[in-house]
Formats: sequence, structure tokens, C-alpha cells
Amino acid sequence: MAVGRRMSGVPSRRAVLRRGAGLLSGAAAASVLAGCGGGASDGVGADGRVTVELWHGQTDTGRAAIQRLVTEFNRTHPDIRVDPGGGVLADAMLQKVTAALASGSYPDIAYVFGSDLASVARSPQVVDLTDSVRSGPTPWTDYWAPARQAVTVNGRVRAAPALMDSLAVVCDKKLFRAAGVPLPEAGWTWQDFTETAKRLTGSGRGVFGTGWPGVGDEDTVWRLWPMIWDLGGEVIADDGRSIGFEDTGVRALETVAQLVRDKSVYVDPKPGSEQMYQVFVSGRMGMVVTGPWQLPDIAQAKIDYHVVPLPSYSGRPLTISGPDTWTVFDNGEARVRAARTFLTWLRQPAQDVRWDIEAGSLPLSRSTQRLPEWREQSTRTEGLSVFTKALESARVRPAHPAYPQISQALGQAVTAVLLGRKSPADALRDCADEANAALLIPR
Repeated sequence: MAVGRRMSGVPSRRAVLRRGAGLLSGAAAASVLAGCGGGASDGVGADGRVTVELWHGQTDTGRAAIQRLVTEFNRTHPDIRVDPGGGVLADAMLQKVTAALASGSYPDIAYVFGSDLASVARSPQVVDLTDSVRSGPTPWTDYWAPARQAVTVNGRVRAAPALMDSLAVVCDKKLFRAAGVPLPEAGWTWQDFTETAKRLTGSGRGVFGTGWPGVGDEDTVWRLWPMIWDLGGEVIADDGRSIGFEDTGVRALETVAQLVRDKSVYVDPKPGSEQMYQVFVSGRMGMVVTGPWQLPDIAQAKIDYHVVPLPSYSGRPLTISGPDTWTVFDNGEARVRAARTFLTWLRQPAQDVRWDIEAGSLPLSRSTQRLPEWREQSTRTEGLSVFTKALESARVRPAHPAYPQISQALGQAVTAVLLGRKSPADALRDCADEANAALLIPR
């Protein structure tokens, strides 16, 4: 996230995306996640104070932000002590939690990526938060739809929302002026996007119209989902036994192929998209599809930039959000109750707005968005309001155990098209074969 600071707090949102392919699958994951009973301690001290173990996964500004919030909570809730010292970086949290569940010694709360929640939630040690989340002081319907959807698995709330984002397009005004190209506006189309990228590209000047991650990870994939959804496709078909984008996926990949034919796309060969962003902040890329986490780096590079919503095929606004979660594990009634109390406090607007500004997130709820602190932050940060408004039309990836395998198959397809190795139709055909096979595996 950006929100006025470098997105170093959630390590990093780029890492979040490239981790989307997950590590758990099939019967092996089910056996690991079965768990081995509760944690080693009920967490209740001799004085009756309950200790809650928190694996927050944050670094730098995010770590400092969560520690400040925890300190305040502990001061104002003398019967509970939240210990934020355990865990690992967020992009290794799935492995850490999986091993902890297998050993029977796991935290009370862990920062789990939304794309991993469905796999983790198969463990009986994951607490169902439906009642506590939906009856909290902030109405459940006040939270953005992507936040609610990302934590809901099979109709039950299996975690609390932790972080919000969205995708939009950031444009370099200087390059647009140099190419004599007008800045795009809301309501533009993917054809407008490809034509604009072509006009911005200057091979003699080393300028690319746009960029795309090209290693086949979740960072490669999630940019394609809004295109597929806009065309009427779904990640998984209604029958649950096949993908829902065999036709729409081809058309979306044809847009990618057009960028390749026009030689207007920089294909980043390394995980994390760092090189793609470096090309943009060096003034050699006209447009980049990204999230608000990138704005501080762009501003620090003194790029005169403009933010516009994602283009579409239909003219309707649509983007993607990749919320992450605070997942609670059952270490006994006292620790579960204390963990619920902490998360209820943490996600209230007064605390949420601090987390958003200091660590980097869009508001979890409209109540937070309405706070003067957030309005001031939006005024201070060029383009931030575009990302926030995009949440009104944002969708999320399905909370389904097979999603990592679907993502991996689609990532290979996108990469094959970006590198000119396959046509969109051939790439999607291979994707469908692999992804459909994954959906047929009992879970």
C-alpha cells in the first residue's frame, strides 16, 4: 500500500501477490491442517490476565504501526496482553502456520493472505468469527464488499479483514505530453489502453507504453481477472467442476497479445515486479497498472503522475481487490475470547484509520473513509481517492482451495503469451486442462 508512505509494512504487497499460488493442495494439505489439538498454554496468568500471541508478519513501518496499536490496546485493556513478537514475514506465514498446526503449537492470531484463507480454514483449529464480526460495533454491511467476501468461506466468516487495496492505472504526465497523447479518463476501454500504450512507446528512446509481470506468479495473474470478469467470465464455473473463463480468458489474453505485437509492453522477468516499477519511476514507462502501495515510490521519484481507473470492455467500472486477513486459532475459550476482543477493537474506524495511514491500507469500511483523518490523507496524496473509489466496484478472487492451482495454470498461460510462445487460444486451452483437473480433486 501507499497511503502516504512507502509500502514496506506488508512485506510487501508485491510479495503478497507473488505468493498467490499457495503451497497447500489436496489430501496432503488436509492432513497437515487437521492439527494436533490446542496450543500448549491456556494463556491465563496467575493474575487472570490473558496473553494473546499475534503473528503479524509486518516489517518496517507496518511493524511499528501494529506495535503502537498493540501498546495502546494493552494499556486500555488491562485484562488482556497481546504479544506481537512471534511469527515470520507475511510471505512465509502459510508455511509457518501449517507447520504450527501440525505440531499443535500455533498462535492465537496470524496475518494470512486472502488467497490462502480457504486452505487454512479447513483446519478445525480456525475459529469461526461469523457471530462476533457481524455483531461488532461497526455494521458488517459498512465494510467494503471485497473485505467481507475475502474472509467468507462457504458462507461463514473465517477471519477478520486486515488490509484493503485495489488496482488502477498510474500515468506519467511528462511522457504523455512528450508523445502528444491526452491523459485517459474514467470510462476508457482496453482498446484505448492498447492504442495509448502503442503511441507512448518509443523504441529509440527506450520508452515503453506499459508493463506486465512475466514470471507466471499471482502478480502476473491478478491483473487479468478484472478483464475476465468484465467480459462475463468467472474464475470457477457455477458447477464448481471447471473454470469459468475458457472463452473470456482467450479474449482477455488477446489484449495482452496486442501489447506484445505492438512491442509496447515491458515484460518483467523477475518476481515482485521491481524491475517494472523501476522502469516506470525512471521515466521510461507511460502507464503502469498498480495499487496505492506504489504511490510513495512514484512521488519520491518526483514523477508528475495521474491516476485513472482501470479500463474496461463494457464501459462499466470494475477492478480487483486482494484483501488479507487476521485469522484466529483455537487455543481455548479464554484466548479465543481475548483474540476476538482485540480484533474487534483493531478494525474499528479510530484504529483502522491509523493502520491505514501508517502501515498502508485502504479503509476497511465506509465509516473509516468518512473520518477527517482519511479525508486529509486523500487530499494530501495525489490519486489515492481513485483507488478508494474503485472499491465500490471491486471484486475478489474466490475463497476456494483450488484457487492456487488455477492461478498457477493461468500464470503460465499469461507468461506464454507475453513471451510470444503461444497464441491466446493455445495458452488458455492448456490452462483449462490443468485448472479443471485441479478442480476435480476432492477437498
